[in-house]
Amino acid sequence: MASSSSRVSQLGLKAAVLAVVCLLLHGGRSGVSAKELCLDYYDHTCPNAYKIVQGVLVEAHKSDPRVFASLIRLHFHDCFVLGCDGSLLLNTFPGFESEKDAVPNNNSARRYDVVDAAKASLERACPGVVSCADILALAAEISVQLSGGPGWGVLLGRLDGRTSSKAQAENLPGPFDSLKNLTDKFSTVNLDVTDLVALSGAHTFGRAKCLFVTNRLYNFSGTNQPDPTLNPAYRAFLSARCPRNGDANSLRDLDPTTPNTFDKNYFTNLEANRGYLDSDQLLKSDPGALRTTAPIVDRFAGSQDAFFKSFALSMIKMGNILPITDPSRGEIRKHCAFVN
Repeated sequence: MASSSSRVSQLGLKAAVLAVVCLLLHGGRSGVSAKELCLDYYDHTCPNAYKIVQGVLVEAHKSDPRVFASLIRLHFHDCFVLGCDGSLLLNTFPGFESEKDAVPNNNSARRYDVVDAAKASLERACPGVVSCADILALAAEISVQLSGGPGWGVLLGRLDGRTSSKAQAENLPGPFDSLKNLTDKFSTVNLDVTDLVALSGAHTFGRAKCLFVTNRLYNFSGTNQPDPTLNPAYRAFLSARCPRNGDANSLRDLDPTTPNTFDKNYFTNLEANRGYLDSDQLLKSDPGALRTTAPIVDRFAGSQDAFFKSFALSMIKMGNILPITDPSRGEIRKHCAFVN
């Protein structure tokens, strides 16, 4: 595992170096109009930024094994709405509706407090330097690595946006979307089907509520029958844990085999019809998947190296969705939940 992660980390780093030319002089942001993100953005202004964020995450994980999966989800949900600008982190106040209150995030997205703790630690070390949007990007990579997954060169230099869009957040890719809807939502932000499958692989760790699987267990597509693609043994396993009329908010592992480890078991589960969410299983079982996503699922199920390499590259690509680098359009927030 360690040698595999190291190889993939080098591949992701190489790809980032080849793809991105840093146009900044790293003496600070003031008066600089950045055009690209780059790997060494904080090397001179906050050289310990990565280690500081890592330390906060390690401490948070001691009391919450879910925290790594939760943090990568925050980065995903941030980037899909207005780009990777930290807009998800803003609080609602009179006259301003935050993405936090959108249905996909409300009572679902979590551990904003860990991002706040990382920001506070960074402000003590290098005040006014590291953006909240970059903290999300760093936390996502660190979370994957600490869970046994690949590393990649995290491109940095994002500014924090000054607005949020609850309306756009209502349309985030979701567990009940069709394959076409998922493909279209990814395409809208210039991510392709390989990115869709690779990034869905983040469901190799984390938990989801029973409410997202009960229809598959008891009333699939209004038939009053279970989803025929569900493995019978897995259906029985889930039914015992998510009974009809049971606690809809009860949490269950997305990956029942290695729920806290980042590995390829998400894809081997799909091969055996053991996907928890309908939006997971359709990547393999939907009729439209035959010539699109299913072959990618097969490839990742057969090779953890292939999955890790694609995941790292897709995370770099996702992290480059509409970043704000122009100081006239963004800022370094002092507190992630509020504009300055």
